[in-house]
Amino acid sequence: MENDRPRETAVQIFKEALEAVDPYILVQNHCESISAAYYKEDCQKLYLVSFGKAAFAMASALTESPVGKLITRGIIITKYGHAPGALEGNIEMYEAGHPVPDSAGFAATRRVMEMLRSGSPHTITLCLISGGGSALMVAPCDGITLSEKQQVTELLLKSGANIQELNAVRKHISAVKGGRLAEIAYPSKVISLILSDVIGDPIDVIASGPTAADESTFRDALDVIGKYHLTDKMPDRILNRLTTGAKGIAGDTPKKGDRIFESVENIIIGSNKIATDAAARMAVESGFKTTILSSEIQGEARDAAKWLAQKVRDIKGRTTDGSRICLISGGETTVKVRGKGIGGRNTELALAFALEMAGVEGVTLLSAGTDGTDGPTDAAGAIVDGYTIGKAEAKGLHPDVYLDQNDSYTYFKNTGELLITGSTGTNVMDIQIILLT
Repeated sequence: MENDRPRETAVQIFKEALEAVDPYILVQNHCESISAAYYKEDCQKLYLVSFGKAAFAMASALTESPVGKLITRGIIITKYGHAPGALEGNIEMYEAGHPVPDSAGFAATRRVMEMLRSGSPHTITLCLISGGGSALMVAPCDGITLSEKQQVTELLLKSGANIQELNAVRKHISAVKGGRLAEIAYPSKVISLILSDVIGDPIDVIASGPTAADESTFRDALDVIGKYHLTDKMPDRILNRLTTGAKGIAGDTPKKGDRIFESVENIIIGSNKIATDAAARMAVESGFKTTILSSEIQGEARDAAKWLAQKVRDIKGRTTDGSRICLISGGETTVKVRGKGIGGRNTELALAFALEMAGVEGVTLLSAGTDGTDGPTDAAGAIVDGYTIGKAEAKGLHPDVYLDQNDSYTYFKNTGELLITGSTGTNVMDIQIILLT
């Protein structure tokens, strides 16, 4: 690659961002207060439920602390390949499907429900929640099958629905989402430590808000389905549940003021903003004039790429002193699937950005998922610069063809520009790092 130094610097900045949202350390910071709550409430049991892509690291922080000796029983549900080993104590470990739920997640969730139903006012239910929890903690409500829920999830993902929209639907066809996990655990005290993977950190949306009062309704869920023209594609039983719910025939998810939330404490311990702030500090220390553009990037990945490219043009146009500049953004974009290729939102954003910046010297972009995975691939994202398109076209790789097929992963696999980190153990959405050198 031409001048690899900016690429290496971008990777180092990205790693600094990941360290700032290390779920092990973030949970460890709360161990003392959890112990204090246990003894203050004169508790007899402590149940641990950890679910999401960061579930293993979050649970490890507890089991390896003095709190570990207080745990009566624990259940961990994480994505396949995200549990590197076993944990000490009476801890059950399960790996399951993400982003589309599977039977392994369903079976594990039923174990969680069974455990929590045995709680009492002298029980603390400690929930460690991270991104991916919506798919991993899965229990369709009565009358709906897992296959039907899988179908709905796939339809919404491919339509380009954002996480708020997706979860509004999922909460209303679930036995555990939208506050229903807290409902099952009642009357035990519930403490949830939450690693946010949603813009704005709304606790009722992260992992579909299993321990939070739900602000969405059946009508909201129906509106999402209508917005993406999916009504005719919905399984009959799901459409019937949402329709009858909107008419008030079926009970809605628990709302604010419900007594089940009187003994529930939801705490955000990590977020994209924390990660982007850490990246900015590292960039400044590395000698860059640094600006955080936003920690709430959303919308179509291609549109976000164009927005970022315009920011680069604007800044290059008014920078005449030769300064090295770093632009940082974070959030979570979406991809409307039109083709049959392989890719994720970060590689699609990177490819669209590379097209915008083709031939422009001194511009490098890293776009990656903080969890180390981008869509159904083994890459976190990609790193591109002004040479990316030209060198690829010299090999006969035409970017427009790959974009049309949503095949950005294959494109970057051929160019050697994939960023592969493996599972990072954390998950606070995506980060883009742009270096102007």
